[in-house]
Amino acid sequence: MISQGTAFTFAVIFGIITVLLVRSRDVRAWEAVCVGLFGVYLGQTSVVFTIHSLVIWMISGFSHT
Repeated sequence: MISQGTAFTFAVIFGIITVLLVRSRDVRAWEAVCVGLFGVYLGQTSVVFTIHSLVIWMISGFSHT
């Protein structure tokens, strides 16, 4: 289960990335995914649990040594 603190942290991180991307006016595919994730975390829809699990899985895969 996702806590409010974790959801807030991810929403802030993806929000900062979104602001920087909008200011640059150059959005690629991975950047569009970041903007979409910001919307999901900000909206707290019912699918946020599945997406959060996927994000954590991807982060742990990239940081696995």
